[in-house]
Amino acid sequence: MTPKQINPALKFALEIGPLLIFFIANARAGIFAGTAVFMVAIVIALAVSYALTRHLPVMALVSAVVVLVFGGLTLFLHDELFIKLKPTIIYVLFAAVLIGGLIFRKPLLAVVFGQVFNLTQEGWRKLTVRWIIFFFVLAAINEIVWRTQTTDFWVSFKVFGVVPLTFLFAALQYPLLVKYDAGEKKN
Repeated sequence: MTPKQINPALKFALEIGPLLIFFIANARAGIFAGTAVFMVAIVIALAVSYALTRHLPVMALVSAVVVLVFGGLTLFLHDELFIKLKPTIIYVLFAAVLIGGLIFRKPLLAVVFGQVFNLTQEGWRKLTVRWIIFFFVLAAINEIVWRTQTTDFWVSFKVFGVVPLTFLFAALQYPLLVKYDAGEKKN
């Protein structure tokens, strides 16, 4: 059964909204209030997504679980280290899952994006390798930023650095998507 589709603008708001709320709450009340608000916002976004589609995207669900665990540790132990580690852990986890898919010859990006793109096996493999590298690069950047910059800079970078970098990286994959489109005949 295919999940119901929702308006792309609403989907974007559900994905980015909790992060923007985290940014605003952090700016106004600090990292601990921001973390608490982030946790609530991500649960609300998942609930709205589920109510509209009767489906929870795997990546969103994994991200929410990690936010709740590490956000909870941040608040319980009153230590911002845990919320700062959360992106690194998510990026490494996503990269590791994609590596596992390559090892078992099951292109997991095809499972996630197969309804959007129709790529050859080689196309899925190359796209997967690129996303693996990208996730490891994001993990390294997160580690560098949180260890060398202020908490406010780190929060701003998550919103105004990582999000645009991800969109730019995804857009740069267009030539690969065209080249390995399984629906087109190549001469």
